[in-house]
Amino acid sequence: MKTYTQKTICPYDCPASCGFTVHTDGKKILKTEGDETHPVSRGMLCGKMRRYTEEINAKDRILLPLKRCGKKGEGSFTPISWEDAIAEITSRWKTIIQTDGASSIAYCYYSGVMSIIQRHCVQALFARMGTCELIKTLCSSAKGDGYSSVVGNTGCLDPRELKDSDLFLVWGSNAAATRFPTLSDLTQARREGKKIILIEVYAEPMAPYCDEVILIRPGSDGALALAMMHELEKNHLSDEAFLTEYGLGYEEFKKTLSACTPEWASDITGIPAHTITALALRYGTASAPSILLGSGCSRYGNGSMTVRLITILSLFTGAWKRPGGGLCGCTPSGGSYFDGKSVQRPDLRTEKPVRTININQLSMALTGTDGHMPVKSLYVAGSNPANSVSDQKSLLEGLKREDLFTIVHERFMTDTAQYADIILPATFSVEHSDCYEAYGYCTMAATRKIIEPAGEAKSNWNTVTLLAKAMGYTDSYFQHTEEEMYEKLILTPTPLSAHLTTKERMALTAGGTISMPFARHTDFQTPEKRFYIVNPRLPEPMPHYTPCYGGSEALSLISVPSIHTLNSIFQSEKRQAKKRGPMTLVMNTKDAAARDIKDGDAVLCSNDLAEVEFTAKTTDLIARGAVAAVGVYSLSQSPGGLTCNALHHPRLSDGGKATTMNDNTVNVTLKN
Repeated sequence: MKTYTQKTICPYDCPASCGFTVHTDGKKILKTEGDETHPVSRGMLCGKMRRYTEEINAKDRILLPLKRCGKKGEGSFTPISWEDAIAEITSRWKTIIQTDGASSIAYCYYSGVMSIIQRHCVQALFARMGTCELIKTLCSSAKGDGYSSVVGNTGCLDPRELKDSDLFLVWGSNAAATRFPTLSDLTQARREGKKIILIEVYAEPMAPYCDEVILIRPGSDGALALAMMHELEKNHLSDEAFLTEYGLGYEEFKKTLSACTPEWASDITGIPAHTITALALRYGTASAPSILLGSGCSRYGNGSMTVRLITILSLFTGAWKRPGGGLCGCTPSGGSYFDGKSVQRPDLRTEKPVRTININQLSMALTGTDGHMPVKSLYVAGSNPANSVSDQKSLLEGLKREDLFTIVHERFMTDTAQYADIILPATFSVEHSDCYEAYGYCTMAATRKIIEPAGEAKSNWNTVTLLAKAMGYTDSYFQHTEEEMYEKLILTPTPLSAHLTTKERMALTAGGTISMPFARHTDFQTPEKRFYIVNPRLPEPMPHYTPCYGGSEALSLISVPSIHTLNSIFQSEKRQAKKRGPMTLVMNTKDAAARDIKDGDAVLCSNDLAEVEFTAKTTDLIARGAVAAVGVYSLSQSPGGLTCNALHHPRLSDGGKATTMNDNTVNVTLKN
């Protein structure tokens, strides 16, 4: 059997968009391995993607369109043809639009596919239909909002620049699960004798990679940042010349720091005052300190303000003007290398949407608790909201509605697909062409289709164009083939990719990755060309500490990723799920002892939304008063039929309209 290899890109939600190589006979994918030439992953491939071949060739993969033949949620389906499926979907949509209006139709897509074409073409179809508009803020929009409120579109550090840092604050970043390539950079830094300090609520996953661990109460990170700046000012370690020349509002902000003492912050954060002082002094005396910022501390009611304060802290010593100094973990490019709007096509919407739905409040749209009539149809692609969206109990009740017509474009029978009326079989990344830009690194990439789709699977693009044709839309956008869109996207420059030569662009169309220039970190991309300490354009111009939502229950619940499965995309990979073990709730040893809870006990975690069963795990590496739900589980893997998302309120963050999945309180008791 003749085989050959071809390079491609990991399509899943990770900052790196790692490269890997597939071995194929032209019909099937036979093996995957790391791409040693990729500028970021450099031959590394996480355990999840090493088993990509098994997923592509899985026996339980959905390969035919299916129609429900039982109750919603039972998972009973019968095969139908693509022609019948498309006809039924579009017929139902036309009827709904005629009788209830286009705003009765909703769609949901997110990061199941992190590419440009296959991810965002869904938005173009529903813009043309004039349906509800989806606000896609499930992950880290509050983080982006807080960061941009200080530095606009200025790019932060690319992780490859961390080689020049001389001190690392790993702040709420579980790099072991979410930044696999960056973890090797941290490991190399320790070999060189550089110090890594971890600031975290639940520190166990990252503690082995760090020299010091500082546990912090959930949602209190902004207070720590303010107290550190207080100490920097007190000890004359702030770079006043830099803050005055490049910043706006330094003198006014400095006056507010007098009240932000380590003692004040200690009461809020649970960190001893002397530890805060020592941390500030170590940070202030470093030449090029870097903060590797995760997204967890932004998933609170005060998330945007928290990131705003940490961003200002990263500027306070003038570290941004030195190689390796500053902030890492936001957007390093400062923009886009591909013209995403040419795929999203918001201009296809002829009128403003009558209704918008925030993805974090999808449960409200399905149950009618958002002040509108419940939506009549839901289309899901590249997403599994039954396992990834807050207020899970209400969401499932909404999906059970017999008057809700649900279509799910999927590869496996996910929990969301179980509630579908029609399931359409979807492709894997090796079965379609697409473009990628890493959201954590300065790279752009493109990959052509390697094999034909298995069975009757179709890509998002080919499915969207089929639906558009059946709806009667003749727009030129929907007449393009997938390959035409692929080449058009690559050959259309943006301001950040305009320097690429025609030769480089043509080479990219054949597939590959280009490493783009790092941002000029003191070329601040704001109207004034300076960063904002005080931002007069905001409702709250002066940055300050704000508390999170909290709640009346005794313990603060946070959700953390599992290194084995990361998110619901990988639930289908049985071996990875088995490695992860049972659905676990991590508790501080003393908090557990006060409740007579031991390792391995079955516990009930509850609040005003739901009650969820977990297996307890105790450790000293979690802050007192906090509990952590580790990993995303399917409903069938949950001992009580609900997961941690059932305990998450659909409240939004202070900026960015983002999830507040870490801003919920619970009670924990032994299961009788």
